[in-house]
Amino acid sequence: MKGKLFLIFQHLVPQHALSRVVGALAACRWGFVKTPFISWFAKRYEVNLDEAKCSDTRQFKSFNDFFTRELRPGMRPLDGDELTVVSPADGAINQLGNIADGTLLQAKGRHFSLVNLLGGDPELAEEFQDGCFCTVYLSPKDYHRVHMPIAGTLTRMIHVPGKLFSVNQFTSENVDSLFARNERVVCFFETEHGPMALVLVGAMIVASVDTAWAGQVCPGRESSTHVSYEGQVPPIQIGKGEEMGRFKLGSTVVAVFGPGMVQLQADLAASDAVRMGQRIGSIQSPTS
Repeated sequence: MKGKLFLIFQHLVPQHALSRVVGALAACRWGFVKTPFISWFAKRYEVNLDEAKCSDTRQFKSFNDFFTRELRPGMRPLDGDELTVVSPADGAINQLGNIADGTLLQAKGRHFSLVNLLGGDPELAEEFQDGCFCTVYLSPKDYHRVHMPIAGTLTRMIHVPGKLFSVNQFTSENVDSLFARNERVVCFFETEHGPMALVLVGAMIVASVDTAWAGQVCPGRESSTHVSYEGQVPPIQIGKGEEMGRFKLGSTVVAVFGPGMVQLQADLAASDAVRMGQRIGSIQSPTS
C-alpha cells in the first residue's frame, strides 16, 4: 500500500518545482541550516565519513559540498589491469547485461529503448546495438562522484529534459521506461576499444547533474541540448578512474558499451553492491 501511495505521489507532485526547492536548501551556506541537516543526514543514512577527505560535518560549505565530498587518496584503487572495465560509481547494480533488439533490461518484465535512453537519435544509438550495459543506482549514503570505467575522449554531450521520478528499486520495478523518461545527461566517448556512453540520470529532488568539463548541466533548458566535442583542440580526454561527473543528491548512471567490446563479469547480478574502481568486466575488442 505504501508503495502504491508513493507512486501516486510521484505522479501528482510538481517534480521539478520540488527538486528546485530542495536544491536551494542543499546549496544554503547558513551554518544553522546546513550543519544540523548534514549531521542528521550522515547519521540517518550511515554515511561513512572515515573515507572522506573532510570528515568534520561542520567544515562543509553546504549540504551539496558534503554530498559530493571528495574521498581520501587510495580509497578507491582500480581493480585489474589496462583491459579491466571498472564500475563508474559506488552503489548497487540495478541491472546489467546485453542490449537485445534495441532494448535494455530495467527490471523483471520491463525493458526500455536504447534510442530513447541516448537522446532519440537512431544513428547515435546504432553504434551500441548488440552491445552491453551496466546500470548502477547511487543511494543516499554513497559517494556521489562518477568516474570513467575505461579511458576515453569525449565526442558529444546531450542534455535530455524529462520527468524526475525516483530511481529506487521500487520505482524501477513499477514505472515503464524510467531511465529513458527522466531528465538525463548523455555523454559519448570514443575509446581505444570502441564507443562508450555514460548516462547520468536525474531523479526527484536531485539538485543538479554536473560534468567535469561543463559544470552544471541539469537543471537546464526545457528543450534538448546537443554539444559536439569532435575535433576540439585540445580534445577532452579523461583517464580510467578519473572523475567525469557528479550528482548533487543521488541518482543512477548507465554505462553503455559497443558490440563485442566488453565481457561483463558473470558473477555480478542485480542488487549486488559495487564500488567505484571495482571490476565489472573486461575488454574483448580485437585491438586487445
